Amino acid sequence: MTETFVTAPNPVLRVAPAAPAEAAAHFRASLARQADVSDVAAALAGAADPGFVLLDSRSTAAWDQGHIPGAVHLPTAFIPEQAAGLLDRDVPVVTYCWGPGCNGATRAALALAELGYRVKEMLGGFEYWVREGFEFETWQGRERRTPDPLTAPAQQGDCGC
Repeated sequence: MTETFVTAPNPVLRVAPAAPAEAAAHFRASLARQADVSDVAAALAGAADPGFVLLDSRSTAAWDQGHIPGAVHLPTAFIPEQAAGLLDRDVPVVTYCWGPGCNGATRAALALAELGYRVKEMLGGFEYWVREGFEFETWQGRERRTPDPLTAPAQQGDCGC
């Protein structure tokens, strides 16, 4: 008797990809909830109102280390009590925190959504804002670092994707 061994598929295809319509719905939903650093920077650099408020959900100590010019500072813990006094429910909010290793922007977005705000999360957070070479503010003034060639867009507003 000869044994037949079935080779397991590779780790990527161990779970089959979703059907195209299901995948499209998933990715459309992701884009409805997320924005990337380059797109936020391009929108803020435009001459007109970007149509959203950028909200930094980090602590005061983190805000003082640096933040995106024009951002509203509202730590996540204070959102339930202070959001109505700082934000207009008719204007979408884009939240950010430190970076990909931090879920503070996600928690802030959840808190705002539960209060009835339309909200997106900026992927990459402050870390990628700085790494891509965009200007940021501290108490000493505005700064800009040399873009990291591994993360910086080829042109402002273009992640190269």
